Amino acid sequence: MVRSRSTTLASLGLLALVLLAWQYLPPALDVPKYIIPTLTDCLVEMKRMWLYEKLMSNTLSTALYTVLGFAVGSLLGAILGYLLGMSVFWEKVLSPYILALQIAPKVAFAPLFIMWFGYNAMPKMLVTVLIVFFPVLVNVLQAMRTVDRDLINLARAYNLSRLGIFWKIEMPSTLPNLMAGLRIASTLAVIGITVGELIGGNTGLGYLISYGGGQANAAMVFNAIILLTVIGFLLYTVLQHIEERVLHYLPKAQH
Repeated sequence: MVRSRSTTLASLGLLALVLLAWQYLPPALDVPKYIIPTLTDCLVEMKRMWLYEKLMSNTLSTALYTVLGFAVGSLLGAILGYLLGMSVFWEKVLSPYILALQIAPKVAFAPLFIMWFGYNAMPKMLVTVLIVFFPVLVNVLQAMRTVDRDLINLARAYNLSRLGIFWKIEMPSTLPNLMAGLRIASTLAVIGITVGELIGGNTGLGYLISYGGGQANAAMVFNAIILLTVIGFLLYTVLQHIEERVLHYLPKAQH
């Protein structure tokens, strides 16, 4: 408890130093507000955005599609990872194509999705799904490759069905990797939704970044970036708590 309190105090102290530096360093160094606005400038702009730029609805839109894109991409990645992990043949057949799609820059698909589906929510959803999909797939597939074969052979010796082997041996063994993939994907989901909104969105925080940049309004851009960070942090924190509940049986390293 003492160590946890010390960590919290150190984090809050560091945050206070960062905020003070943000407030006083730019004016002291004669940095113009359109380059680096102060904390006060950003708070004033935040109020203006709330009143005139539909900040709440734009933030909720980004948060909603971030969660939806993350959920769909993670589900597809996990399902395909488990299916390929169960079939060595199909893994070898599809691996080159999956690798090629993984190597391709995902953000480059955004203009293509806009041409296909127009200026609506679908392109940013698809970019997010595509970015989230691969970390989950790779982590699950790697975990399936390292499942204890002796346990699987023992289960077969006791005539356990293929589905039974999956639920009782493979699924529990791969949960740590799955949760690690989900945590990685949660941070990438914010990137995916932002790219989609920057390129072809008319709502959301990414749109506000694009609009603020066009108006040389650095405070608006700063505020939108901060809110995007908060969304990603909250999603990551929720997954951390879920992981602690699901993997409570795993021993934790003592430092």
